[in-house]
Amino acid sequence: MKINVIIAGIILFTSSITTAQTQVMEKPVVMLEDQSRYGFDETISQLSAIIVERGWKITTTHDLQGTMKKNGKEVLPVSVIELCNPNHAYQILSKDEFRNVSPMLPCRISVYEKSDGITYLSRMNAPAFAGMIGGEAGITMVRAFNETEEMLGGVIRK
Repeated sequence: MKINVIIAGIILFTSSITTAQTQVMEKPVVMLEDQSRYGFDETISQLSAIIVERGWKITTTHDLQGTMKKNGKEVLPVSVIELCNPNHAYQILSKDEFRNVSPMLPCRISVYEKSDGITYLSRMNAPAFAGMIGGEAGITMVRAFNETEEMLGGVIRK
């Protein structure tokens, strides 16, 4: 049974890495970006509801536009939502050999508006890094990424 789980994990891990690569195979995409179906505030509202509905936690939301304004700089709306699945985080944080991956936790999704008036979402392409990290930590990163992508499906313009 344990070998089946390992094999399934390797298959999931390999297929996720393959789909996360750009068409130019020698240069993986580090950040992924999609247009939202909604405006800025509605995107944050819809996405926040989906995150909680799926059993994830929002640890904080950074209002980068507000931070920049406090420093005398004007930028278009941009917020970074930090989200966490405690089960996935535990898989990484509970083992000494994976704790060096902790700077990548929690997962982050950026919601921002560009000068074209459209709201966008971006996030790290975790499978591109998971292959370099390897092992259970890499597999956990891919699982978290796949779940995040499912959540984003509710707000991304198709």
